[in-house]
Amino acid sequence: MKRVFFFILLLSVSYGSIAQTLALTHVTIVDVETGKAIPDQTIIIDSNRITALGKTGKLKTPASATIIDATGKYIMPGLIDAHIHFFQSGGLYTRPDALNLNVALPYEKDQQWIKENLNDLMRRYLACGITSVIDVGGPMSNYAVREQLEQSKYAPNAWVTGPLISTYLPPNLDKKDPPIIKVSSAEEARDLVKKQLPYKPDFIKIWYIVLPGQPAEKTLPIIEAAIQESHVNGLKVAVHATEYQTAKLAVTAGADILVHSVDDQLVDDAFIQLLKAKNTVYIPTLQVAQLYNRVFSQNFDFTNYELSMSNPFMLGSLYDLKHLNPTTIKFDYKKLVGRLPAPSKEDSTMLTNLGLLNKAGIRIVSGTDAGNIGTQHAASLYRELELMHQGGMSNADILKASTIQAAKGFGKDSLYGSIKKGKIANLLLLNSNPLDSLIALQQIGTLIYKGTLYSPDTLIQKTPAAIVQEQLNAYNARNIDAFAATYSDSVELYEFPNKLLAKGKKALYDDYKGMFNSVKNLHCEITERIIQGNRIIDHESVTGFGAKPLRAVAIYEVEKGKIARVYFIQ
Repeated sequence: MKRVFFFILLLSVSYGSIAQTLALTHVTIVDVETGKAIPDQTIIIDSNRITALGKTGKLKTPASATIIDATGKYIMPGLIDAHIHFFQSGGLYTRPDALNLNVALPYEKDQQWIKENLNDLMRRYLACGITSVIDVGGPMSNYAVREQLEQSKYAPNAWVTGPLISTYLPPNLDKKDPPIIKVSSAEEARDLVKKQLPYKPDFIKIWYIVLPGQPAEKTLPIIEAAIQESHVNGLKVAVHATEYQTAKLAVTAGADILVHSVDDQLVDDAFIQLLKAKNTVYIPTLQVAQLYNRVFSQNFDFTNYELSMSNPFMLGSLYDLKHLNPTTIKFDYKKLVGRLPAPSKEDSTMLTNLGLLNKAGIRIVSGTDAGNIGTQHAASLYRELELMHQGGMSNADILKASTIQAAKGFGKDSLYGSIKKGKIANLLLLNSNPLDSLIALQQIGTLIYKGTLYSPDTLIQKTPAAIVQEQLNAYNARNIDAFAATYSDSVELYEFPNKLLAKGKKALYDDYKGMFNSVKNLHCEITERIIQGNRIIDHESVTGFGAKPLRAVAIYEVEKGKIARVYFIQ
């Protein structure tokens, strides 16, 4: 048997494959179903399947296996984000029905950006340990996206549905291939379910929206018809119903999954017992509404992880409200400062309801609603898990909700969600125990995806422009640690052409830390960006120092994934 020690393995994983048969020995398995850590185990992986597991020393390993000594490491199933949207970018311009900024950037350009950058977003999911995603509603092109991702080595498993069967039609979205279709009768609802059947949806999604003054019962026949037609065809049904009354009616009608929290009132015992009787899945999506409020009032709290792992261009677009002309776009974020609290009363209600439902044993599943304005693809899952913890869920509860509960909730648990013989080998090899601290999920040593090994830090291919944008986002966030992380240890700062201003990351850190602490309204707008290979030339307009913007040109030279030199031209 060929023996490979762990440190040698890490030197090799960037090639994307080590051996056809692997044996991970002396590893601690995190059993997400029991919430226990099982030490000194061996897992055999042949091709993309787990073929055997058991106590190291007692389990016979194939003679041809490459042995990986994983002493001191923890292994768990890959994470599942059970609520995302491929047709949304996470940027400022992606939901013109919520904030119409077509005058600043046409919605079509946002949609084109998604198509051109889908591979980057999917790589970020894998780098964050998310090996399966569930798109809970979008245009018919969702099915083509699923097929495209199935052909890629660098994209998570995708389970999808098509257009939302809706009681309401939002404005300004794509009319040629709409993500949301309003139906006016039970017959139309059934027809829309049938229209999707040839594409083999993984489930059906309903948008149960009740307008002010409209009784929820008025459109209930539409909900009932869509659910009945879906069930006749063997499909589960996910329903967007955020009010107590609509959620209760939807579950009574047979909804299998509630894709958001009840946020208008606290749930009662009758509601809890209904969910228990129906075995309903509850996906709380705790951050998405709060992040809309944060964007619309420019009240951000990005973490280092989010600044590093999010697509930097979409995260950066969220700051555009600071420099877009409020008269032109007919929106002034300054008028909303203090009026859009984050967290809000609804956020508190959702947390309390999550605690009540989790304590009662309702099946909770993790989902972010990634793609909505402010909720970034991939990087947002960790924030969601932290909020679930605030809602009273233990680390074990959260890991279960993010793996096996999600797989069971969508009928995929025969192949995914836990570490068992016969299941697909989507695994995270961790440096510490996530049952003790969820921070372990940000420190993935090795990703095993469909039996192939990857080093997470090789999955995201950051261009020089992306690295410079990442540091700009950290600058605007006034986050000194995330800012400094984009620079090399020996960085040199010059006044153009050759006057040395500072050398080394410590000098840069000290200089900018003071500025970030003192200039509370600091904001840098890029008025023009020129890309010349590894050299990025940014024309910058900086506000926060006085009545007028400071204008300058910064020339960034990127080497080995870090900013090595900067030249400033005043």
